[in-house]
Amino acid sequence: MCDCGCEDEKCSCGEETCECGCHHGGGFHRRYQTKAERKAELESYLAELKAEVQAVEELLADL
Repeated sequence: MCDCGCEDEKCSCGEETCECGCHHGGGFHRRYQTKAERKAELESYLAELKAEVQAVEELLADL
């Protein structure tokens, strides 16, 4: 284990590799995504952003 707070072969950020420079699990790591994978990732990111906007709007409404 390294000093990044790794647990269960993942960095504390939840990714297999991150800014801390750790590489867990060894073996082959894909560099590229298919269009379908990229689209799914972007759709998930958009959903997270929309949820964040809704939360901020709710907080503002309570002020």
